[in-house]
Amino acid sequence: MERIKLHDKQFRIFIQHETILNSIREVADKLNRDYAGKEPPLFVSVLNGAFMFTADLLKCIDFSCEISFIKLSSYCGTESSGEVREVMGLTSDISGRDVIVIEDIVDTGGTVEELYALLLKKGASTIKICTLLLKPDAYKKEIPVDYVAMKIPNDFIVGYGLDYDELGRNLKDIYVLDQSEN
Repeated sequence: MERIKLHDKQFRIFIQHETILNSIREVADKLNRDYAGKEPPLFVSVLNGAFMFTADLLKCIDFSCEISFIKLSSYCGTESSGEVREVMGLTSDISGRDVIVIEDIVDTGGTVEELYALLLKKGASTIKICTLLLKPDAYKKEIPVDYVAMKIPNDFIVGYGLDYDELGRNLKDIYVLDQSEN
């Protein structure tokens, strides 16, 4: 079993790249069915974590769409701080638009809740949430997560865009914190 070390923590492989890509194709198929023949929606990718998911997802989308980015932050180390900060704001006009938020991971839902409220305030017509990973045991909010590639336990993970204090985003697989080594 492949292991890596990031900073002071050991991680072991959790989800291989091919499994990730297969799950993304399944989510893209659902989006393609739901948005076929509709006005082009605006995908809003949440940086930094969702960049790899966004790139691979949009390669599988076969309807016209636009993409924009927003950067929010709620993590410090391996824990969510509970406070969401807007680091880089949305530059597209979203009033009257169908918006699909692309998240890397939804755990407690604080970021999703804050972003949902922000997009409503900016006039989005509809807002759908699309995430690579959902931690159902950690999710505490009422906002529906409409498109989920994979559900995972409430463990700390890195890779495929997700980081541990900025390391690990470039890994093509997803790794989980190895509790036996830390």
